[in-house]
Amino acid sequence: MLSAEGRGLMVAIPITRSISIDDSELIESTTRSGGPGGQHVNTTDSAVILRFDVGLSPGLPLAVKNRIAVLAGSRLTRDGVLVLRSEGSRSQLLNRQEVRERLVALIKEATIVPKARRATKPSKAAKARRVDTKKVRSGVKAGRGKVRDD
Repeated sequence: MLSAEGRGLMVAIPITRSISIDDSELIESTTRSGGPGGQHVNTTDSAVILRFDVGLSPGLPLAVKNRIAVLAGSRLTRDGVLVLRSEGSRSQLLNRQEVRERLVALIKEATIVPKARRATKPSKAAKARRVDTKKVRSGVKAGRGKVRDD
């Protein structure tokens, strides 16, 4: 029995209600995991490397692409390809699922529009309270000096 990819069907990965990416946009490769080993350490390719071209993805709005570029940091190449690696499990299937979940989580985080900060200034009463506390503190510290006989 062939999988959905084997039959030529496009499988969409849902991100939000309005955003989804096509499974064919993801490039997965496997490699050997690092770290301490055991009997199978040098024979199984269990680490999964996922590549996703953010710039060429038709399912993502431009604003989301820009926020992904900021959030991804060094995981984004100069060409705009997002590279994620998972090697936490000895199972290739679990690593594949984990790296896809991390991709979906990153894109979901990029869909959240940050609130614009509105500049505010302190009220007159707040300024007065600040000055009063500074005066009290100054008096306490002045009282710690040498005792003078006048």
